[in-house]
Amino acid sequence: MRTHRGSVLAIVIWSIAICAAVAATVQVLATRQSVMGMEALARVQARWAARAGVETMIAIMEYHTENADPTDALALIKDLENNSAGELETGTYDIRHFLDGVEWAGPLDEHSKMNINVVSKANLINMRDMTPDVADAIADWRDADDESGLLGAEAAFYRNRGTSYLPRNANLRSFAELELIAGVWPEYARGEDWNLNGRLDPNEMDGDLSWPEDDGDERLDQGWSGMLTAASRTSPLAPSGQPKIPLKVAAPEEVAERCGISSAQASTLITYSKQPNARLENLLVTPLATLAQGQNRGAQQTPSAGRTGRSSGGQTRMGPANAGDAALSMEQVGVVLNECMIDEFTRPAPGRININTVSAEVLTEIFDMNPKLAASIVSRRDARPEGITSLSQLLEIPGMTPQILQPIARYLDVQSWVFTITSRGQAKSLGTEAEMIVTVNRSTLPATIQEYREP
Repeated sequence: MRTHRGSVLAIVIWSIAICAAVAATVQVLATRQSVMGMEALARVQARWAARAGVETMIAIMEYHTENADPTDALALIKDLENNSAGELETGTYDIRHFLDGVEWAGPLDEHSKMNINVVSKANLINMRDMTPDVADAIADWRDADDESGLLGAEAAFYRNRGTSYLPRNANLRSFAELELIAGVWPEYARGEDWNLNGRLDPNEMDGDLSWPEDDGDERLDQGWSGMLTAASRTSPLAPSGQPKIPLKVAAPEEVAERCGISSAQASTLITYSKQPNARLENLLVTPLATLAQGQNRGAQQTPSAGRTGRSSGGQTRMGPANAGDAALSMEQVGVVLNECMIDEFTRPAPGRININTVSAEVLTEIFDMNPKLAASIVSRRDARPEGITSLSQLLEIPGMTPQILQPIARYLDVQSWVFTITSRGQAKSLGTEAEMIVTVNRSTLPATIQEYREP
């Protein structure tokens, strides 16, 4: 009997032990599932916080597209900066970018960089780490023919090396596509910004501890990605918010009223617009009456500011035209450049550089501009609360002349249409982070998303 009772006691003890083990296992599994559930919830909260930042930026862009202020070229930029960080019930978002090695609040203005689809070989060569063969290969990649440049590479080159792709023979669709081109090394294209998010991540400022290699400081070396873009686009809208006037088909009365010029000036301007190779930027250096007569005495063809133009010695600003009624003041030229275009707008083309956000690095390295003049431009525009509202205002800067400005003005503008929003959301519960990189074109209502990715 005692033996039977002892056996029962052993069975009970073993049963309790087994139940305890099962309960412990269930508890561990439940804890793990709870933690996983909390982590999953935190990731969702962080992602939607990042999304809230993106939606805030888009809403601000659309507002300024619909309510444009031609007297304040920095209104949109300042509004985006002021709302670059926000707090929700379950998380926060923060939107930042680096430009010229310095961190700024808000989205990255893609118009602060040169569009790679319009930059010439001569200007590419000015960039650091760029070689003639790579510049030729870039030109061959985007041109429509299959004839290789002197040092370039066309379809035969890529076939011989067994690549699974050939040159696009059209505009690059993204900056990352640049790395498919012969001779382009990622180290040169991306610099320290290996994920191309425009922000300084921990692995991009830890020296040799992790990839990519970096110098360990708190400045982001973006390589060519800090100077070139494929995202910027033109728009049919003027700084006033109205559609630009296509001069070739415009009525003189419309041009006169919008630009604040006389009917005679408007008619002369329309006459000039119908000439072959007419460019409004030529008004910066040659009187309108002279241009309308088919002469362009001051125009230059090389898109470079030229380091030889270190001072304005010997240069003169545009004086009154010989035909009095057709003469345009520099203020009127600025309005014409803002409100008019030569041909009708058919589809977006590669965008221009916004002189209000461009870095000194782009001006000096791509346009080969005198560093002192580039610094003066950046200093002058930053000192004006409203920024530079017309390109003609650049002539107020010491050392800038019409002869320096005219050849690069075709690449410049005073407003931007495409921004890249790098929004980093953080959940309040666990501190989990999520990031979204969204490129937005605000020239249409509603705004359109050109690129979306989550690293």
